[in-house]
Amino acid sequence: MANYPFKEIEEKWQKHWMENNHFKTVENEKPKYYVLEMFPYPSGKIHMGHVRNYSIGDVVARFKKMQGYNVLHPMGWDAFGLPAENAAIKHGIHPDIWTTKNIQEMKDQLNPLGLSYDWDREVATCSPDYYKWTQWIFLQFYKRGLAYKKESRVNWCPSCETVLANEQVVGGLCERCDSKVGKKMLNQWYFKITDYAEELLQEINNLPGWPEKVKIMQSNWIGKSTGAEVNFPINGSDKTITVFTTRPDTIYGATYMVLAPEHPYVAELVKGTEYEEEVNSFITKLQHMSDIERTATDIEKEGIFIGHYSINPITGRKIPIFIANYVLVDYGTGAIMAVPGHDQRDLDFARKYHIEVIPVIKPEEAQDFTIEKEAYSDEGIMMSSGDFNGLKSTEAYDKILQLIEEKGVGNKTISYRLRDWLLSRQRYWGTPIPIIYCDTCGTVPVKEENLPVALPTDIQFTGTGLSPLTTSETFLNAPCPSCGKMGRRETDTMDTFVDSSWYFLRYTDAKNTEKIFDKEKTDYWMQVDQYIGGVEHAILHLLYARFFTRVMKDLNLVSNPEPFKNLLTQGMVLKDGAKMSKSKGNVVSPEEIIIKYGADTARLFVLFAAPPERDLEWSDQGVEGCFRFLNRVWRLAIEALDNGLYNRKANTTTKEDKNLKYMIHNTIKRVTEDVEGRFNFNTAISAVMELVNELYKYKELEDIDGGLVEEGITTVIVLLAPFAPHFTEELWAITKGEGSVHKLSWPKYSKEAIVQDEVEVVIQINGKLKDKITIPSDMTKEAMEELAFNNEKIQSILEGKSIVKVITVPKKLINIVVK
Repeated sequence: MANYPFKEIEEKWQKHWMENNHFKTVENEKPKYYVLEMFPYPSGKIHMGHVRNYSIGDVVARFKKMQGYNVLHPMGWDAFGLPAENAAIKHGIHPDIWTTKNIQEMKDQLNPLGLSYDWDREVATCSPDYYKWTQWIFLQFYKRGLAYKKESRVNWCPSCETVLANEQVVGGLCERCDSKVGKKMLNQWYFKITDYAEELLQEINNLPGWPEKVKIMQSNWIGKSTGAEVNFPINGSDKTITVFTTRPDTIYGATYMVLAPEHPYVAELVKGTEYEEEVNSFITKLQHMSDIERTATDIEKEGIFIGHYSINPITGRKIPIFIANYVLVDYGTGAIMAVPGHDQRDLDFARKYHIEVIPVIKPEEAQDFTIEKEAYSDEGIMMSSGDFNGLKSTEAYDKILQLIEEKGVGNKTISYRLRDWLLSRQRYWGTPIPIIYCDTCGTVPVKEENLPVALPTDIQFTGTGLSPLTTSETFLNAPCPSCGKMGRRETDTMDTFVDSSWYFLRYTDAKNTEKIFDKEKTDYWMQVDQYIGGVEHAILHLLYARFFTRVMKDLNLVSNPEPFKNLLTQGMVLKDGAKMSKSKGNVVSPEEIIIKYGADTARLFVLFAAPPERDLEWSDQGVEGCFRFLNRVWRLAIEALDNGLYNRKANTTTKEDKNLKYMIHNTIKRVTEDVEGRFNFNTAISAVMELVNELYKYKELEDIDGGLVEEGITTVIVLLAPFAPHFTEELWAITKGEGSVHKLSWPKYSKEAIVQDEVEVVIQINGKLKDKITIPSDMTKEAMEELAFNNEKIQSILEGKSIVKVITVPKKLINIVVK
């Protein structure tokens, strides 16, 4: 056959693997290895990013299995979320029907890739037998005080009369109706992730298998700061404004205060004053801006004086109170002491509103120091700071902090940028929060034996008003678990990140109906040895999963507080330099590639074209090249079989034999090292390609060793097995006749075989290649140099030139530097 029949082969082996439960995993005495790709949202279509992600995981799973590990490699569906609800509104189809259909479509697209998933462990977060346990987790959090409700600002669409998640707000507009989105105060449920801030921060440094950039992103998101909380009295009031500052050494330079416009004091302070109308107008204007927009470094700083002053508790100075767009009520205390001399943001604001700037730290060499366009944020010498003048600012830091504590106006403290996790969503297609509100008993958790609180079917999807759950009377009305009187269910559902924060644990015991999972099974499988997914999940999903696992450790449900031992963040698949998208018209369909070239070609290309952590540029020529390579291997194996080169004894006597033997075993060594730990799949595949080239060259010789050819071809088939599973399974069946290539042990290289008798050495002059010579591999450095200088070609080039130095790398090169 000129080309291998990929369609027939792939269908044949997929059917065989499925019928024989080839990938089913159970606990046993072998060392375990848990490899996991982040599960997808069932949109109905897989894209090339999916193909790359899942192919990476599949190579690792198959490789580890061949190394003798008991491999867990599951797949499931992150199935709750907004798109299903939007489909219900737009097309009148129930989210459950839409999601179930999409799941089946995506399974039908994934199966042709030959991925080694144990589908017996499949989970879908929208299934009651999954979200029952999500609700159970919520109840455990609630019992421990880690789930609570408080009033907070939410995105509000006045036209749809509904709360919107951040992802539903596009350019400040509602994605459903294009109305301007504002802010509204609502009671919302939170998880108290801040209780674990310090643990999450400290332990991130104990994850050597994680990319440094992800650890930095999480550390910055948690944002630990050491400083002081200081209380500034409001002049003429018994109230104080508490601020957190990392620079107590600059307190003498605080010349104004800024409150977040939403700070509870603001409305109270301006009520009935001449400032009330302007302040309210300013607050309304900000309601149409996201927090990200308000805190962007390039946004113009805007604010309003609210007619009140506070007192600097150290200097006694009366300073004006402003509200401003760049201070958020949810960050820190919602208030700052502004020191324009030493903070650029404060300086820009002070110049705009003509507020005094008092520098209190100067560079060591400075005499008369003033602030012009740039704030001075470095260390230096104290000035305009009373008894602390002349001290180094680093020394004054502790002394001023001590003064703040002695005066009883504040204390040293630690602050975190991390905020508690707002998990309430006013949607239908999510996990219902298992809470009942009773007029007599208040907020009452649903009893565990009454879980799951199931999503009702008698709901209306209008796209307006409150959550669709409020339209179901059968859902709303429920007896109080405490007193039995009729109460009202919580109509918020949980953020879908809650569902994905523990799914990797459910995979270890996916069919358990009695409890969330068996601890013995999680102790056997956890941690996930290799987790694979996009870097965009660094500070939400990955942080939340770490938080959940730590709580579960405290609940004695798991033994290891960290879920993922190693993390690989794969790059994107690009075409024409941009991420694939319909709008750009640069989408490549996996289905079309599989139909034209086969799944193994698609897999091989996405693994060969770039290292997994880097972006991959799509290349039609690259795909065709991978297809041609597989066909070369196919022809090599079939022709050797037809020519009777199999089942012969390898003698390995000639120089050419020994060179091929070296190539075979050196390739095993290279591929093993590249796949294990480093995941350099591109160079591993390249090494196999080089071996195939050598086999073709060797086959053209007059006197060849048939047994050695068989060893080489067999090695190629086995080394390619994790990358091209159908292709290699078929070739193994044809050439060997029994067993599965995927159940073989991974080959080991012979140390003796990779010791070469002779090596090729290059001779350079001034770094440029001039000749190559073959020498005994144990030749000394001095003998190498002598041989080079006796080379006629080199002698003629060196004639009349002065030798500056000679650089010799044993077994590799000699570089003669001349002038």
